[in-house]
Amino acid sequence: MTPSTTRPTRRGVLTGAVLAAALLVAGCGGAPADPAPAAGDGPRTLTLYSGREEDLVGPLLAQFQQQSGITVDTRYGSTTELAAQLAEEGAATPAQVFLSQDAGALGALAGAGAFAPLPEEVRGAVTAPYTATDGTWTGLTGRVRVAAYNTRVPEAEVPADVTELTDPRWRGRVGIAPTNASFQAFVTALRVQEGDDAARAFLEGLRANEVQVFPRNTAILEAVDSGVVDVGLINHYYVAAAETPPANTALKFGAPGTASALVNVTGAGVLAGAAESTEARELLRFLVSPQAQEYFARETGEYPLVAGVAGPAGMPALADLRAPRLDLADLEDLDGTTQLMTQVGLL
Repeated sequence: MTPSTTRPTRRGVLTGAVLAAALLVAGCGGAPADPAPAAGDGPRTLTLYSGREEDLVGPLLAQFQQQSGITVDTRYGSTTELAAQLAEEGAATPAQVFLSQDAGALGALAGAGAFAPLPEEVRGAVTAPYTATDGTWTGLTGRVRVAAYNTRVPEAEVPADVTELTDPRWRGRVGIAPTNASFQAFVTALRVQEGDDAARAFLEGLRANEVQVFPRNTAILEAVDSGVVDVGLINHYYVAAAETPPANTALKFGAPGTASALVNVTGAGVLAGAAESTEARELLRFLVSPQAQEYFARETGEYPLVAGVAGPAGMPALADLRAPRLDLADLEDLDGTTQLMTQVGLL
């Protein structure tokens, strides 16, 4: 089986240099927006920096533009690139809204004071733990860590706690993508929840167990489905959004409360300099609307985070997954994770 080639690679790791640069964003953001013009006074515009690919969010932004009459000037790039650009531009940045593919980037920028408080109707649409506790950014979709396994392996044999994949019986049978942002976010969650020593032991155990390394999650899914490896660590949506379901692959969701059940989020915030932008607030309200949330579930296979909107077809309910109790903003230290992975020899 060949996974859908229309699904873009999902990245967005904040490296040490970018994290340091992101801290310079404190107090900056989009240049203060002019008051919204009255009807007939001219076009309404909005500048968006999107760490999510155009193929994924472009059609949704087109819907927003058509309904609101607001022209969205979108600059696409990885979350890393755009965070660095925000730092370089400082207070002169034209950006009013930042759309991120992971909570770690949002947490780093929020900690630097880069975001304005969100309006109550946006803050209240998504509840903890999938949004900022300080109301500076909101989660938009959930992405769940899973173990994809070849169906020749009995489901009962696949561990729900992926740290058990360091057992010698899994030698050479497991695939990971160490450079992938979602894998690094999982390791960061493991560090936050169980400590650096536990994370190091897991990574060293994988390496000693001859873990198979792949460049991206789609390659892992192909390897699992073709039987090259028996188990691969990916996010759920690579199966949920596949145009052709993988014939020989099933998903094992993580043990409740463990880092193996991590639900990371994509999210967005209004930059501090755009605090008075009515256009920015309208976009955020749209992104947490049932219309947008249903789009994400249907088109990207991700979990909507607003109550009353059904999740992706064929996936368990988000409420049943029982993700670990942690503040997603604490996933900001991806630099510490990449340093640890480098020391272990996986990067």
